[in-house]
Amino acid sequence: MVARAYTVAFEGVEARPVEVQCAVTPGLPGFSIVGLPDKAVSEARDRVRTALSSLSIALPSKRITVNLSPADLPKEGSHYDLPIALALLAALEILPSDAVEAITALGELSLDGALMPVVGALPAAMSAAETNRALVCPRASGAEAAWVEAAQVIAPATLADAVRHFTGQSPLPSAIPGEVTNTVHARDLRDVKGQERAKRALEIAAAGRHHMIMVGTPGSGKSMLAARLPTILPPLSATEALETSMIHSLSGLLDEGGISRTRPFREPHHTASMAAIVGGGRSARPGEISLAHNGVLFMDEFPEFPRTVLETLRQPIETGEVVVSRANAHVRYPCRFLLMAAANPCKCGYLPDPARACTRAPLCGQDYLGRISGPLMDRFDLRIEVPPVAYSDLDLPPSGDTSAEVAARVATARAVQASRFADAPAARLNADAEGALLDDIATPDADGRALLIRVAEKMGLTARGYHRVLRVARTIADLDGAEHVRKPHIAEAVSYRLTTFSES
Repeated sequence: MVARAYTVAFEGVEARPVEVQCAVTPGLPGFSIVGLPDKAVSEARDRVRTALSSLSIALPSKRITVNLSPADLPKEGSHYDLPIALALLAALEILPSDAVEAITALGELSLDGALMPVVGALPAAMSAAETNRALVCPRASGAEAAWVEAAQVIAPATLADAVRHFTGQSPLPSAIPGEVTNTVHARDLRDVKGQERAKRALEIAAAGRHHMIMVGTPGSGKSMLAARLPTILPPLSATEALETSMIHSLSGLLDEGGISRTRPFREPHHTASMAAIVGGGRSARPGEISLAHNGVLFMDEFPEFPRTVLETLRQPIETGEVVVSRANAHVRYPCRFLLMAAANPCKCGYLPDPARACTRAPLCGQDYLGRISGPLMDRFDLRIEVPPVAYSDLDLPPSGDTSAEVAARVATARAVQASRFADAPAARLNADAEGALLDDIATPDADGRALLIRVAEKMGLTARGYHRVLRVARTIADLDGAEHVRKPHIAEAVSYRLTTFSES
């Protein structure tokens, strides 16, 4: 008899259905798993055998063969334990085969039969809903999977609970979704003394998701500004929260199954490897750029990152997705993030101060910031110099608007963009607009166009730079409540584009 259960294999954020076939046939006693399993899957036979023994279920002296279909799809992870156990119990006629075939299962078995939490419960629930099956997963993963309302989620704590559920002895209720969490920010934009121009640029970046780089001496407030960017961003929409949570589910970052409406803020150290930043490793896991999807990626000490890592950011910035290629897999992850970079003007950091700069000034600054290639620098919409704050200014009362006041303006601007791009699925914010769509929404008035053309000719703007100025100008107009882009909007957008750090 061949019994079947179903589970999933993860390819990026996509969960592909996998059929678990189990046959118990006469022959030399043995337990084999075929279908391109990795080491963790192959070891499932020992965990399953011991877990069944804890339930006083002895395996027969026959040949047990488990096939994971499609056989040419790599199978990785410990979540195959539960579907293998259920298919085996159905093949032994302990569980009804039709009930087991009607579910998608995933979970790791401990030796005493307890079900351990696994990553990817949320994408697995999406796959189960698409195939009209219920999902069976460990209790610790149930709250996460239950967010997919289209699929029934059963979350037993042990294999024994699952057996009693399928035999009708003690049916389990459906799992309940976890809590929706909203982070309360203790920081406020008014904590930053001075730096009004940088605060204004931060507001524009938040409103249109424009990439921004700040250059300034140590202690000028670059990290303080970046840390307060989340306080002015609107909460994730329901669609964005689901997209982001699916990536975090694959990385095991969802806390007790709760889905957060707070936009992610990732700040990797400059010693991080390429696989950590863009994704990869043995299992082609998502990297920091994907974990920052719909949020912020803050890269402090930007020139200190390896050149190869920085250059890999160029394509994801443009396309909003990254393809992690390996010999046996090509995995695609979304990564539509706001890149916030910070850097010192030179290696020692004091290039603008003649009394403290090194003897190699200004060549040291050109060499240091020269680690950022021209094509990558061209992708920053906003380039800000952050000057040092005078000691006398530190005792002044807070100035400028609070984070709540700025966040209200950002939310209003984003609402305008949501309405504008309602019929354009490829664009959500001004930073996504291109081609004819950009021409429709950001065509400046005659004076603004004349100014932009003069600047483009004099400063040698690339076609990418020209279009990015238009996008920023459109965002400034949205913050201003203007229907059309005018000359003042173009002028302000150009002012952020023409900053030359090497002259600091």
